[in-house]
Amino acid sequence: MTYSADATQPWRDLTDPRRAADAEDLEAGLKEPVFENLDIPEALGPVTITVDDHKIKRFSFTQDDYSPWYLEASPFGGDRIGQPALLGNDLVQLFTTRYRASKTVGFHTEEQMWFDSPVKLGEKVTMSGSYTEAYERRGQGYVVMEAQAVGEDGRSIVRHRGVEILRTVPGRIAGRGSDTPQRKVTGEIPANPRYIEKVDAETRSGDVLKPLPKTVTFEQTAVFSRIGEYVRNTHNDLEIARTAELRVPIVQGQQQFGLMAELMAKVFGAAWFTGGWMQVKFITPLEVFDPIEISGIVTNVTPESDSRQKVELEVWVRRASDSRLTAVGWASCTYPTK
Repeated sequence: MTYSADATQPWRDLTDPRRAADAEDLEAGLKEPVFENLDIPEALGPVTITVDDHKIKRFSFTQDDYSPWYLEASPFGGDRIGQPALLGNDLVQLFTTRYRASKTVGFHTEEQMWFDSPVKLGEKVTMSGSYTEAYERRGQGYVVMEAQAVGEDGRSIVRHRGVEILRTVPGRIAGRGSDTPQRKVTGEIPANPRYIEKVDAETRSGDVLKPLPKTVTFEQTAVFSRIGEYVRNTHNDLEIARTAELRVPIVQGQQQFGLMAELMAKVFGAAWFTGGWMQVKFITPLEVFDPIEISGIVTNVTPESDSRQKVELEVWVRRASDSRLTAVGWASCTYPTK
């Protein structure tokens, strides 16, 4: 029996894995993911997917995030919505509409997302992007992607800018540092800090976010990293991970970003979905099953008009085993104080 997709019902993923019933090579006709094959600029997508119940629940599993906003009802008209970073990996993986996903052994070095509006259960979302820049540094080939997810009504849901080493040996990448020309995130906190769980009118510089503990299992990482689409990579396959000089599979940078976005949603509430921003650098590989804590510190609070405040933070992911940072970054959001 030959499988035939219903074009009027977009699948929930970038590719429809049901094609495997009839296709011998699900990545046939796609390019080898090496720096020399890049075209700049290069269009990626568009792809239209459905944010269905399965997609939201699956993300809850991969992140261990079971907020009632995603599973029952949200402040946005009572509708169920998707997690803030639900579409993040779809945007990152848009390049696999042109390149062979299972031949990719890269390293996501930087992720930046703007959160413009929540995505609702049952909504069809169209994602598109492009490779905008490519450069070489310290013997590695980097590529920059810009992409966006747009709702059925044309509104922006999230915007993405990411930087990736297209092909490398991840086991040799460690301690890359968090430097930028202007700033550095150390993860250091002052003595006797005031810990907060949510921002409010009393929030001030120096406040530290109550750490969010997580342990990402191999099952969670494998599902997040597209094992359900028969994609094999350093996150969901032990053999490929060891070929990349890793002891065990590592947690995808974008999955760590989603954990950080979960904490931001807890801290800022509904405002994060309509005005949050976060930029993260992934500096050290994180192995599956390695306990971590996500936290941050308020660096600036700026009053704005209409009883609103803009809060800026430094944020990070810290391994519990040796206190080493695996991801660092910056976040901001404007929220109502009344």
